[in-house]
Order: sequence, then C-alpha cells, then structure tokens
Amino acid sequence: MAPSEVDVIETLTKENETFRKAREAHAECAKQIEGLEKKPFLTPQDEVEIKILKKKKLVYKDEMEKILMQFRKR
Repeated sequence: MAPSEVDVIETLTKENETFRKAREAHAECAKQIEGLEKKPFLTPQDEVEIKILKKKKLVYKDEMEKILMQFRKR
C-alpha cells in the first residue's frame, strides 16, 4: 500500500533538511501574512510586505512540491 500524503510529508520533514527548511519558511511566511492581515488598517508598506511574503511563500511551496515529486518517483 502506498503511503498517504501526510505520511510522505512527515517522512520528508524528518529526513530531508531542504524540505524541512522550506516547510518552516513557508509556515513563517503564512504567520507573518496572517499577522499583517489582522491589522485594522494596512499602510502601503504593509500591502507591499504582504505581496512579497505571498511570493516567498509560493516559492517555498513550489520547492516542497518539487521534492515531493522526486520522492514519489522512487
């Protein structure tokens, strides 16, 4: 039986340093975005920061997906 997606992610988080760092950075970006979006008023600087964080978050997601695809090909 093939491992579930959650099992694969947990395995990669434990065994693959690049995946783990990308996952942690992705989570940190999400946390920062959430914090900024909770503000009652966003300055233009806040809006730019959110856009930058969203792009970084997407880069980390793409990196994790690439590693997942390589893992599945084994």
